[in-house]
Amino acid sequence: MTVPEDRCRLVLIVPDIADVDEQAKVVADALRGGDVASVILPQYGLDDSTFQKHAEKLVPLVQEAGAAALIAGDSRVAGRAKADGLHITGNLAEFTEAVEKHVPKLIVGGGNATDRHHALEIGELRPDYIFFGKLDGDIKPEAHPKNVALGEWWASMIAIPCIVMGGTDPESALEVALSGAEFVALRTAVFADPAAAASIVAEVNALLDEKAPRFED
Repeated sequence: MTVPEDRCRLVLIVPDIADVDEQAKVVADALRGGDVASVILPQYGLDDSTFQKHAEKLVPLVQEAGAAALIAGDSRVAGRAKADGLHITGNLAEFTEAVEKHVPKLIVGGGNATDRHHALEIGELRPDYIFFGKLDGDIKPEAHPKNVALGEWWASMIAIPCIVMGGTDPESALEVALSGAEFVALRTAVFADPAAAASIVAEVNALLDEKAPRFED
């Protein structure tokens, strides 16, 4: 993650677009809207060589905009595309292996922590961040209450930053911010109408600037 602001920051999850040029354009447009801490690129069922092409196109774009590019998929793809990090969605064994192999060279975070016990197991690995929710878990306007509650519990007692998956409504970012979570992830909320992506990123940042709680040093 780039230098933290003193409030909850935005993480974007790249939408599932098969055409690599179109996907890149949509992401580049969104990044013009304002502050984004990092961008997670899921594999979305693409084979490794196709995913590689997507990663090689998107990673430099994301980095030029000042955000960290995180690959949710094959670590070899992340390495070849010179991504900043790996987002792990697998089990604890996969997570452990990724942390041992790639930290501190790459940012490593993620998790499928659906409860406190699993979250603490992930926390013991000392990843760079933990993620509450699924990358495609934005199925309702609001963030899933369970993920928000986990984020609030985690942020109140553990120094490792957390990202909480938001909902399909951009305003769900504030709901996550009020929990004390350091980051909120949005996908459909930003990319449902690609032409509006930049203005939604700008709106979310304005909303967080105005209403999100400030972190103490």
